[in-house]
Amino acid sequence: MIEVTKSFGGVSALGGVSLSVGRGEMALLIGPNGSGKTTLVNVCGGVYRPDGGKIVFDGKNIAGKPAFKIAELGLTRSFQIPIPFSRLTVLENMLVASGNGRGESFLFSTIESIWAKSDRERAERALAVMDMLSLDKVRDTQAEKLSGGQLKLLEIGRALMMRAKLVMLDEPVAGVNPVLSHMIFERLVHLRDKMDLSFLIVEHRLDVALQYVDKVFAMAAGKVISSGRPDSVINDPAVIEAYMGGDSA
Repeated sequence: MIEVTKSFGGVSALGGVSLSVGRGEMALLIGPNGSGKTTLVNVCGGVYRPDGGKIVFDGKNIAGKPAFKIAELGLTRSFQIPIPFSRLTVLENMLVASGNGRGESFLFSTIESIWAKSDRERAERALAVMDMLSLDKVRDTQAEKLSGGQLKLLEIGRALMMRAKLVMLDEPVAGVNPVLSHMIFERLVHLRDKMDLSFLIVEHRLDVALQYVDKVFAMAAGKVISSGRPDSVINDPAVIEAYMGGDSA
């Protein structure tokens, strides 16, 4: 459950946004440019501190916590422009994203039976996630050699390696061709069902995204102006007005 406010220099970016994403739901966050979508994701992910309100995740209020603490709790995110370690392979990028290996601790680094088990578990998880994202065939390919669509999938995979429960995706199919765009969303549905994940997705490609999501939240001027089933939100006069009016708040 999210109920937050956020301003920058006296300008309200989020004016009491309120929304909720349930377990196993795939929710879409839409709105014209400047409506506050990415700001909301940044507040929930710990990039920005909210000015007020609360963000309840897994029964805990995480508002204002640092990004790494939020990620450790299972609320992870991807970014609109993927920034992987370009010289590392897909598999290596996935393993780096998994973080807290026991071997990184001075205490545990001397006890092979502990860190070796942890490393095996991380590798097994990485292989499983790559398989579900159709990245298994390029696991030994350097990230700098991937296509745009593969980079998007790698970004999603890295978010999942933190043992995510809810994943926030910022435009996962922006700049991706229609065929691969549908494949990415099909993979997300598969991940949701296989791993019992929830998703909050910011996406402008409504022609693709609306076919796969369970609910939609529409924002304008830093507020949620409509929410519910995809058809009802898209046909809401307030949503149509926000898009046609070119809301830039």
